[in-house]
Amino acid sequence: MSKYFRPSDKEIKKKLTRLQYQVTQKNGTERAFANDYWNNNEPGLYVDIVTGEPLFLSTDKYDSGSGWPSFTKPINEDALDHLEDNSLGMKRIEVKSKIGKTHLGHLFYDAPRSLGGRRYCMNSASLRFIAKDELAKEGYEEYLKEF
Repeated sequence: MSKYFRPSDKEIKKKLTRLQYQVTQKNGTERAFANDYWNNNEPGLYVDIVTGEPLFLSTDKYDSGSGWPSFTKPINEDALDHLEDNSLGMKRIEVKSKIGKTHLGHLFYDAPRSLGGRRYCMNSASLRFIAKDELAKEGYEEYLKEF
C-alpha cells in the first residue's frame, strides 16, 4: 500500500492557494518567469503538492529558457500519466501525477540531445520543493543518496 494518496476535493481546495488549485485541478498554467522554482538551483527534491509523492530531482533540472522549471526525466516514469492535450490549438502531451491526478505541466521533445531530448516543463504551483538538508526531516531520507 502506498503512503501517498489523493485527498478529497474539499481537503485539496482547503490546502492549496487559489493559483495552486487552478493549476493542479483545473489544468491551468502559471506565468513564465514569475513562479517559485523556474530559477531555483538548490539541490533537493520536487514532490507533488497534492500528495507529496516524489517526482523530480534537482539533478535532472535544467534551464530551458522557458520560464518554468524543466526536467530531463522524472524519478519514476510510472508515477506519471501522459495524456494527449489538443487545447489552445496545439498538440501537446499533458503530464499528470498518477496518484494525485495533479496537472503538472507538459512533456516536450525539444531538449538538447545531450540531455536526452525530453523536457518536462512543469508548473511550480504543482510542486513542493524540499531542500536536500530537509529531506530526512520531511521523511524523504532515501533520496539523500542522489546528491
